Amino acid sequence: MKSIGIIVGSLREGSLTKKITKNLISPPNTEYKFIDISNLPLYNEDTESNTPETWTKFRNEVKDCEGIIFATPEYNRSIPGALKNALDVGSRPYGESVWEGKPAVIMSTSAGAVAGFGANHHLRQCCVTLNIPVMAQPEAYLGNISELMNDEGKIIKEDTQKFLDTFIEASHNWFKKFNS
Repeated sequence: MKSIGIIVGSLREGSLTKKITKNLISPPNTEYKFIDISNLPLYNEDTESNTPETWTKFRNEVKDCEGIIFATPEYNRSIPGALKNALDVGSRPYGESVWEGKPAVIMSTSAGAVAGFGANHHLRQCCVTLNIPVMAQPEAYLGNISELMNDEGKIIKEDTQKFLDTFIEASHNWFKKFNS
């Protein structure tokens, strides 16, 4: 069975970004697995000599995935610090990056109309440096996210669910190019 990791940039328990990812329908023979970044100590190269267990667990979880879905809210026109820290933790030690060549897709969310455009593109910049090939199209910017779901986190707008279905189908075609 193929495993696709989902990394959500928001740490909030009631995160709307996390809720919307639960609406993603995995294709047959594919398992989605959420990779928790909430317990990763801040990256500090001095700590590599005594690597925290959480770093090792995180790195191994990413290594085991055939692709990554990044879902991120926008904080101050960029990605949340926890997501940047996860990228840094996975990129080290030097020469052993778990990101190297790992295909990914990016979905950004926002409570406002801008839909996380800044976060989406800042994350893409990081991915270039880390040699994470990111799907270019379709791009996924989900604005006014609180209006897209009910209180239980189910999408209430049919066009949004259709878009997510199209996005996920394209994502899995992207992942196949690297894992055939």
